[in-house]
Amino acid sequence: MKRREFITLIGGAATWPLAARAQQPAGRVYRVGYLAGGSQQTQLYLIKAFEEGLRSLGYRVGQNIVIEYRFADGEVQRLPALAADMIRLGVDVIVSGNSLSTVAAMKATSTIPIVMTSSADPVSAGFVASLARPGGNVTGFSLDGGNEGEMQGKRLGLLKETLPNLTRVGMLWNPDGLVPARLESMREVTHPLGLKLVAVEARGLDTLEQAFATMVREQMQAFILVTDTVLFNYRQQIGVMAIRNRLPATSSLREFAEAGLLLSYGPDFQTLYSGAAVFVDKIFKGAKPADLPVEQPTKFELVVNLKTAKALGIDMPPTLLARADEVIE
Repeated sequence: MKRREFITLIGGAATWPLAARAQQPAGRVYRVGYLAGGSQQTQLYLIKAFEEGLRSLGYRVGQNIVIEYRFADGEVQRLPALAADMIRLGVDVIVSGNSLSTVAAMKATSTIPIVMTSSADPVSAGFVASLARPGGNVTGFSLDGGNEGEMQGKRLGLLKETLPNLTRVGMLWNPDGLVPARLESMREVTHPLGLKLVAVEARGLDTLEQAFATMVREQMQAFILVTDTVLFNYRQQIGVMAIRNRLPATSSLREFAEAGLLLSYGPDFQTLYSGAAVFVDKIFKGAKPADLPVEQPTKFELVVNLKTAKALGIDMPPTLLARADEVIE
């Protein structure tokens, strides 16, 4: 049941501003590389948002712009080769899907502009010198507003609001997903909430059963999932295991709530991907990534899975349901 409809850009040739069309150099065809760690199927709504963003700025795929899509299908070890392939194709800019994609793109080139769509804490990761002055060939969006701890704290707060007696929380994460620095920030935000955090590793499907067994053994009352490309591919299995082990859970991505986690809270990724088109446009018009400040998400969405709540015997607070952008029933 939708609580608020997404705000989307209006595309289509009939609605393109004449000024936007006139800004494109005659005869110039731009080439964009789109590098994603996930599959094309899971990226469809993000691809649509990105292409609609380009259309609103006067770009027509196949006419004055070509997009080279490359998907690692969850096999993140393929990202470096896919990035290198884009360099051979002579792309004018690379749009990277997450932190792992950004790393692969940066290793492939230090000169071709890279636009991040959702990289976590790009300053600590070494992608940019600062949000205000990136200083290199990378710019774009910083996931979670550039403050991972604060955003995880909000997700934990939502769990605490739902489960007032919550004291022990697991953190399910993939240590190969460039998130070690998040562990300390997570510990910092759990103390004010009166929560004890236990980190549990899962590098793939074969380790998930063990991870859930650990959380049950450690008497975790709920868990927070730190998203990455690998765990995203197993979201359906994670959703099933969470319900089977009676563990309420939260994540940053709505797809995990749709897969069975209790709730999700995070940036509206469609807005980030349509916004990436604006960065691409500025670069095509001569702007340097080093001079384009990294932006932070301004629109966030809360998704609650009421089916999961009922399966776990949880009465969701009416005030929380009223704030939800979507309730899955």
